[in-house]
Amino acid sequence: MSEERSVARVGISGWTYQPWRGVFYPRGLVQREELAYAADRLDSIEINGTFYALQRPSSFLRWRDETPDDFVFSVKGGRYITHILRLRDTTQAVAGFFASGVLALQEKLGPILWQVPQTLHFDAAALESFLARLPQSVDEAQQLVVEHSQLADDRTWTATTANRPIRHALEVRHESFLDPAFAEILRRHGVAAVVADTAGRFPRIREVTADFVYVRLHGDKELYASGYSDEALDEWARAVRGWVTGESCPDGQGRDVFVYFDNDTKVRAPFDAMGLRERLAV
Repeated sequence: MSEERSVARVGISGWTYQPWRGVFYPRGLVQREELAYAADRLDSIEINGTFYALQRPSSFLRWRDETPDDFVFSVKGGRYITHILRLRDTTQAVAGFFASGVLALQEKLGPILWQVPQTLHFDAAALESFLARLPQSVDEAQQLVVEHSQLADDRTWTATTANRPIRHALEVRHESFLDPAFAEILRRHGVAAVVADTAGRFPRIREVTADFVYVRLHGDKELYASGYSDEALDEWARAVRGWVTGESCPDGQGRDVFVYFDNDTKVRAPFDAMGLRERLAV
């Protein structure tokens, strides 16, 4: 467990959404200033563009420079790894993911999120193999890039300033993952089982399996759309406090908690995130 006091960070999944302009973002705010605007009101953001395509080092450098010193990004792993390869034979693809500039975030690099599709069933052997090959530190990621990445030099970033742990979280969407063996595998590898609120569509797993907790709130009544009521935010604030203090953890040790709102289609995510932050500040 972390020797420092556990903390909770609350943010949003992505920040570039046209419907947010003129609602969350003020009218007239230019798009290149949207990240800075959101980062002034939140303390973490989940980068989700990395799920759809490899980004460039220049983008990660810009995002790092446009946010406050104590800001943290989570980074969503590529769908090629989770949805196409389905966690099998991923060494080269994972190397390419980290080579694309993820390490350029330096001290602002938070957890890596791996979200598997609803059609992927629990396979203990495949999961063990995938998790065993994930880099657990910046130095391991750098070595993986050097040995296995096939990205062009101008698309590759390997420079690092310090060796830090790299945390991983896994979001699953099939009921077969309710098998107790799933949580045990995650514990062995120190990977967090994502607590996902999906309007009842996918299973919600609340097992604490790592030294941090990762929460994704997709909407409690309508997936990606419905906002959270004051009562619902109060309930999530209580849950987060339980993890931070350790009251809701099996060993009584507090965890860092990362919470991201993904109910973006009706512009609820940023306001719900700010609402939860206010509750936790109290």
